[in-house]
Amino acid sequence: MHGRRTGQRPRLRSCPPSLLDLLREHLGLTGSKKGCNAGACGACTVLVDGQRQNSCLTLAVRVEGAEITTIEGLADGDELHPLQQAFIDQDAFQCGYCTPGQILSGVGCFKEGHTGSPEEIRESMSGNICRCGAYVNIVRAVEQTAARK
Repeated sequence: MHGRRTGQRPRLRSCPPSLLDLLREHLGLTGSKKGCNAGACGACTVLVDGQRQNSCLTLAVRVEGAEITTIEGLADGDELHPLQQAFIDQDAFQCGYCTPGQILSGVGCFKEGHTGSPEEIRESMSGNICRCGAYVNIVRAVEQTAARK
């Protein structure tokens, strides 16, 4: 699991059913947010074996043994992931609630090859809602990072 190292290996039979609740309540990885708890907002987006998933809809027992990346695990020590830095450069957040899910969704876009144009980025990230309306800057941050890769 790529997040803050906890040294814990939870017994999945005694954990909550969702991956989101496992991360937040049992592992203390609170970067993934519980927005709608129905898979409609993207605030809980994490990467499971490199693929974007809404952790609120993912059963914890289904990902046992998988590589799970949360916002806590993106940076390399004190060095931010390039997309995290681009979010700062482009002022791509306001309240910050959706930011972890937006960033992980953006990383998923890179892995899936969906960064060819602003339209493609918007379409690929359409499952992530920003109630503050920072979409233009979010797309710019993804574009900035894609241009550097």
